Amino acid sequence: MQRENKEKLGLLLGLVGVICFSLTLPATSIAVEYFGTTIVGLGRTVVAAVLIAIIFIVRKEKLPSLRQFKSLIIVAVGAVLGFPLLTSWAMESLPVSHGAVELALLPLATAGFAMLRAGEIPSRKFWISSIIGSLAVIIYALYLGFGQLQFADLALLAAVIILGLSYAEGGRLSKELGSWQVIAWAIMIGAPFFIIPVGMNFTVDMLQAPVQAWISFIYLAIISQFLAYVAWYGGMAMGGIARVSQLQYLQPFLMILFATLFLDESITFFTIIAAGIVVLSVITGKNAPVLRKEIS
Repeated sequence: MQRENKEKLGLLLGLVGVICFSLTLPATSIAVEYFGTTIVGLGRTVVAAVLIAIIFIVRKEKLPSLRQFKSLIIVAVGAVLGFPLLTSWAMESLPVSHGAVELALLPLATAGFAMLRAGEIPSRKFWISSIIGSLAVIIYALYLGFGQLQFADLALLAAVIILGLSYAEGGRLSKELGSWQVIAWAIMIGAPFFIIPVGMNFTVDMLQAPVQAWISFIYLAIISQFLAYVAWYGGMAMGGIARVSQLQYLQPFLMILFATLFLDESITFFTIIAAGIVVLSVITGKNAPVLRKEIS
C-alpha cells in the first residue's frame, strides 16, 4: 500500500511538472514583449540562482566532482543557456500554439540522445518514427510560413535538439548527483556568466512593465527554470521514470490550451492534427526496441 501511494504521489508530482513546463511558452511570449530576449532568456537564471544559493547554503550541499562538473556544463548549455534564449527569441514572432507543435519533438530527441549516450543503437522503428514526427513539424511550419521556414522555426528546432541532449545528460547524471541537484548546479554554473549581459540590457523603462509581464518573468525564473524540475525529477524518482515520463505527451496539448486561455490565440484544426501526429510518432519512437552494441 505504501508503494502504491508513493507511485501515485510520483504521478501527481510529474503532472505538476508537466503543467508548469506547459506554461513556459505562454509566459515567455508575454514577458519577452516588455523585457526582450536577453532579460527573459538569461535573466531568469540569475534570479533562480539566488534562490538556489540559499537552498544550497541551508542544506550544505557538497560540490560536484570534476567529472560531474563536465556533465553539468552540457546540462547548463542546453537547459540554462540554449533553450531559454532560443525560445525567448522565437516567441517574439511565433504563436505559442506553433511552438507547442515543434517542441512536441523534445521527448523523442531526449530518447535518441539517451540511447546514444548509453552506447545503444536506435532501431529502424525509432528512426522511422523520428522522420515522420520531424516531417509533420516541418510541413506544419512551412504551411504557417507560407512555403518557407522562418528563422524562429529553426531556433525552436535547435532548442529541441540542444535541450534533448541536456535532458539525456541530466538524467544520466541525476542517478549519482541527485535529481533536482542537476538543474540546480547547472543554474549556478551558468548564472555568473549571465550577470553582465543581463545588466547591460536592463533599462529603467522595464520597471514600468505591466503586472502580467512581471508575473510572467517571475514565473519563468522561479517555476519554469527551477521548481518545475524539482517536481518533474522528484516525480520520476517516486513513480518510476518510464511511467511518469509518459505524462509529457500531454504537454503540447496543454500548451495549446493555455495559449487559448491566456493569450486568446485562435487554434486551428490543422494545429491539433499536427500536434496529434507528432505526439503519436513520439510515443511510437520512444517505445521502439533498442539494439545494444556487443562488447567484444
